[in-house]
Amino acid sequence: MSSKEMSFLDHLEELRWHLVRSFAAIFIIAILIFANINTVFDHVLLAHLDPDFSTYRFFCKFFSSIGIDTDFCRIDFEQTLQALNPTQQLMTGIWSSLILGFVIAFPYLIWEIWRFIAPGLHENERKKSKGFIFTASLLFFLGVLFSYFVIIPMSVYFFYNFQISDTIQNNFKLEAYTSLITNTILGVAVFFELPVLIFFLSKIGLITPQFLKKYRKHALVVVLILSAIITPPDVASQIIVSVPIMILYEISIHVSRFVIKKQEKNLTKSPRV
Repeated sequence: MSSKEMSFLDHLEELRWHLVRSFAAIFIIAILIFANINTVFDHVLLAHLDPDFSTYRFFCKFFSSIGIDTDFCRIDFEQTLQALNPTQQLMTGIWSSLILGFVIAFPYLIWEIWRFIAPGLHENERKKSKGFIFTASLLFFLGVLFSYFVIIPMSVYFFYNFQISDTIQNNFKLEAYTSLITNTILGVAVFFELPVLIFFLSKIGLITPQFLKKYRKHALVVVLILSAIITPPDVASQIIVSVPIMILYEISIHVSRFVIKKQEKNLTKSPRV
């Protein structure tokens, strides 16, 4: 039965199986992660508490090479994380495994989405949309790497060393710390999907390159506000985070322009057919 012959209930049934397979992939990966949860926490989620983490070493060497004395060369995380109830370590491990399972399974999830919408596309549209899986996955994992090696180290460094009084000691909860790590990874990775989102919004006529150009300054303000929220409140950190996001915004303008020009070209050709 073709997609055009399928009833509404048939589409729902098809969607249900795509969702079942997607959730199954997440759970299977999450189970594998949880089976190695000690290694995952020691070498991934808690890696930013190691003074020898690659980002700290890079900043230390970089600033030292230009003659600037920096605290990145003297990092010392003395505080330990606290689990304040009997089930906190177990639940934190389960929740973190699920989030990391989603991150790792993302290309498969995109593939399932493509398989669901592909039958409703024309043959030439299906051929052109195959690069969607690769592009969306690439942008997603670029966001993961950017958050893991840039945003999170700066955030951990700042929050562990910020004090409003010497009488107050930072003793962070395990749940709060891991939420900072996983939420930042997931949030930034999703934000890196902006060009893909703009592509589809332009395709259905909700966004135009003129609109994106008109509100470029407004977008910059929003990006700076978001950067101030997810990074330490200093100008350097905000700039480091804002620059790639604004680059993605400019790429999105070109993506929207490409989509609109393609649609206009097809319209000019259609009367001749």
